[in-house]
Amino acid sequence: MLMQMDTIITEPAGYPILYTFRRCPYAMRARMALRYAGIKVQMREVVLADKPSELLALSPKGTVPVLQLEGRVIEESYDIMLWALQHNDPGGWLAKDAQADRDMQALIRRCDVEFKPRLDAYKYAPRNAGIAGQHAQEQARGEALVFLSALDNQLAAVSGTACFLYGQRLKLADVCLFPFIRQFAFVDKVWFDQTGYLHLRRWLEYLLASDLFLSVMRKHPQWSAGDPIIIE
Repeated sequence: MLMQMDTIITEPAGYPILYTFRRCPYAMRARMALRYAGIKVQMREVVLADKPSELLALSPKGTVPVLQLEGRVIEESYDIMLWALQHNDPGGWLAKDAQADRDMQALIRRCDVEFKPRLDAYKYAPRNAGIAGQHAQEQARGEALVFLSALDNQLAAVSGTACFLYGQRLKLADVCLFPFIRQFAFVDKVWFDQTGYLHLRRWLEYLLASDLFLSVMRKHPQWSAGDPIIIE
């Protein structure tokens, strides 16, 4: 059952430690993979403007997510996801053959390398720059739509009632891309809901309403040393 209550304990626990930030898309996808794989972790919610020294000691770059294991630290969300799936992949998120794996990895890279910078330019376009700022935002949005169009076409090519990027079942690529498409959509949700990307919008709404996503989006207070341990 995904929608379970947190376990709060006061003594040290033998679980991996996850430094996370609730709204970070990279942290979202890492939390989703860990929850799907049934791996419980100590949740440490980070406020990015006030990063704990314990996080910086593990990972000086200071970004989340960071997963602390016994004798090992994993600093990238995709690597955390792969680590979780290598332990348990009950629904077959990983590709079954080499070509499918290469296809999924290429799409994930395209999202992270090509789409994400355009998403940032769209989301964080200067609001006080008048017409120039509006033009910059519209340009970034237009460039991002190239990627969204490709996703909508890929989803349209899948037959059946449950359509994901690589067939009838959720895969690693769906979960890797979802938090970023979510972020894009909510910059201007009214506008996004009026676009012609019917298949992409259905895909997004399905994932937004999923137990898996909702279960990793509960709010936690900022973590500080000495706080009770929260296990999810």
